[in-house]
Amino acid sequence: MTTPATDLDLGRSAFHERRWSDALDCLARADAEGGLPPQDIELVASVAMLLGLNSESVEYLTRAHDEFLTMGDTDSAARCAAWLVMFLMDMGEQARGNGWLSRAKHLLEGAKGPSAAEGYLLIPAGLGSLRSGNAEAGHGLFSRALEIGTLFHDKDLQAMGQLGVGTSRVSLGHTDEGLQLLDEVMVSVTAGEVSPIPAGIIYCAVLGSCRLAHDVHRAQEWTAALERWCGERPDMVMFSGQCQANRAELLILHGAWDEALSVARAAEGRIRKGDPDATFGSWYQQGEVLRLRGWLEEAGRAYAKAAETGFEPVPGIAYLQLAQHKASRAQATMRRALEGADKANRRRLLPAVVDIELAAGDVAAARIAADELSAPLHRESRPLELALAALAAADVLLAERNPVASLQQSRRAWRIWYSLEAPYQAALSRVLAARACAAMGDTDSAAMEFEAATAEFADLGATPAVAKVLEFSGEKPQGTSSLTGRELEVLRLIAGGLANRTIARELYLSEKTVARHVSNILSKLGVPSRAAATGYAFEHGMIR
Repeated sequence: MTTPATDLDLGRSAFHERRWSDALDCLARADAEGGLPPQDIELVASVAMLLGLNSESVEYLTRAHDEFLTMGDTDSAARCAAWLVMFLMDMGEQARGNGWLSRAKHLLEGAKGPSAAEGYLLIPAGLGSLRSGNAEAGHGLFSRALEIGTLFHDKDLQAMGQLGVGTSRVSLGHTDEGLQLLDEVMVSVTAGEVSPIPAGIIYCAVLGSCRLAHDVHRAQEWTAALERWCGERPDMVMFSGQCQANRAELLILHGAWDEALSVARAAEGRIRKGDPDATFGSWYQQGEVLRLRGWLEEAGRAYAKAAETGFEPVPGIAYLQLAQHKASRAQATMRRALEGADKANRRRLLPAVVDIELAAGDVAAARIAADELSAPLHRESRPLELALAALAAADVLLAERNPVASLQQSRRAWRIWYSLEAPYQAALSRVLAARACAAMGDTDSAAMEFEAATAEFADLGATPAVAKVLEFSGEKPQGTSSLTGRELEVLRLIAGGLANRTIARELYLSEKTVARHVSNILSKLGVPSRAAATGYAFEHGMIR
């Protein structure tokens, strides 16, 4: 006769089958009925963290630590303390995290030799070094953690150590070497050799390094893998918001701005459910879409929410300042950010530095930034890096009154952006090509390029970019005569302060249709925002 499965058995099975909610229910019942051994208390802590129940997870992990200590298993108790350090610091509770760090160190003081717990304690120390800009110290700490993980055949510790080493190498400017190490650690994750929480940490950190390295193809591949990984764990909260924020960034690059905004807002929802690490990415990507579409006040609020995490939302906030005609402030923002950046982050910021220095009128500073961006590149460099460098070079050459060389670089940039399926940046390249053609007296080619760029920007809903093209091409806004009757209705309601949803109800239209009308209105009037359209409507007597 088969013995009925206990709640403990069912809970363990549910955990291994990735049914986190079922696992928590069964293990909690087993705990209430007769208590759990410390290994299973630690398991419940992991499940609670995956479900976004951060406070409960900390309570369970504290219990596991105490139980291991009672049993005389100092190494396991110290390991729990190390995870408590990481969880608490990630939750913003620095003082409690430091207290647990001190306790764990005291536990290991009498140890005769290294232990796996010692390696786990090196992880938060290494992360602290990376966050403070000391990648060299972080590299040393993570290397030691990797050695200890290898010595004790601890797959989780090995993976976390190798993740830190690879991330440090990228931060120190050894990009190819670092990315190869990260690819290797991702093999262990995708093979299922790593526990869920370390695996999620690794996914998100690797994607961060891909962004720093401008490696869009790697980012796409690992984002798709992260989506599959999260999809196989449908009730998981932890990491799910970060997955959405990463998706939003790629969607913005590929011109799917409506979807990107929706995905970024979905990430915001996951924050409230317990994935706080998605906060910056969610709000920053929302700010990017809103800024590109000319909704500057809304973009400012999104960037401000991103800044509440303690990370400065650059370069987006500097571009917003530029759009608000605050070129000097934008210049100061980027110079300050560049000064405090490590090598990898510095390269990420350089394209924006070029744009903003040129807008502020400092061509010499823009040239220095463009040269730094292009100096380490060669024909086999990553396409995104080549495209960014070519676009920056074209802009600077035009400012230096070298339209022939600028045209060559803008054409090169366009080809790469087009191959990357990045329509906004491809259109920017066409604008530079048009300006170079105009400077050489080739007005027909200039008009063709301006027209193509305008059509692309209009399709994206990039109304500030449309207005800029009209300015460069010498055209004036077409005025109210070009608006359809329906667009005039929508404009009057915009001027009345109504949101798209309300306008949709008023006119019996879908919100999507209203959004398209709004985009068309802003493009035709050559204004960057709803507020500017309202001002235009009053100025031209359309509202009485």
